[in-house]
Amino acid sequence: MFGSVLSAMVTPFDDTLQVNYRAAALLARNLVQNGSEGIVVAGTTGETPTLSQEEKIRLFQTVKDAVGDSAKVIAGVGTYSTQESVELVAKITDLKLDGVMAVVPYYNKPSQEGLYQHFKAIAEATHLPVMLYNIPGRTAQNLFPQTVKRLAEIPNIVAIKEAAGSMDQVSELKLSLPSTFSVYAGDDSLTLPMLALGCHGIVSVASHLVGRQISKMIKAFKAGDTEKALKWHLLLYPIFRGMFVATNPVPVKYLLNLSGISVGGYRLPLVGPNSNEQAILQDILDRIRKLPQDV
Repeated sequence: MFGSVLSAMVTPFDDTLQVNYRAAALLARNLVQNGSEGIVVAGTTGETPTLSQEEKIRLFQTVKDAVGDSAKVIAGVGTYSTQESVELVAKITDLKLDGVMAVVPYYNKPSQEGLYQHFKAIAEATHLPVMLYNIPGRTAQNLFPQTVKRLAEIPNIVAIKEAAGSMDQVSELKLSLPSTFSVYAGDDSLTLPMLALGCHGIVSVASHLVGRQISKMIKAFKAGDTEKALKWHLLLYPIFRGMFVATNPVPVKYLLNLSGISVGGYRLPLVGPNSNEQAILQDILDRIRKLPQDV
């Protein structure tokens, strides 16, 4: 439904840290030209906690206008408030988007029943397909496979971005979910292992810079050429890991700016990389520039 390579797009800012919508449109088109079949707007990588509702809505529209039907556009609507998320969903019904993504509510640590009711309320507020997003390292709460199984019974909840980092949990998801429900990796470095467990693709950060190579890795795996897929994985693995040397999206924005794609700075409380991190990221960019066209 959404494709195999989705980019969790950064939010470009201008010199005054206002959203740079022109740069957002250019970046979205660049992502599509370099392997992305879908774009997640205003997710974690998009610094969503620091964006106003009005900024999010304009970003959704800007990106959809920029890419049209050439890629799926998925709106990040997750917050720690069910009411706030439902209100945002209601406001974007007419924007001709392709789906919404909702993260596990952060900070307030709801129970599994609370999580079920939260996502159910969001799904019932829209006709759009819904992707769940589980990232306990940021939210302090894990969305258990049993709860995902319950949520999968709601017709328009169709996918999950799974970033708990546990292959056992991924296996449990694949055991309990219908084959029509898509499981996406939420960590670039786990894309290939999760493909081997029957997952569909990746919601990627690294695709900002190596989207074509990630696409080639996934296509090779799905074509049965696991040897070639592994070669790509091993080439890309140091890049995947290096791009998380600091809190996401600090490294990817720094690398984009360094490579000539202007996305501006960061809204507090995020700040730029320190000198040691900058040196690591320069090495990562050098490694990216030396990647082969094929393996």
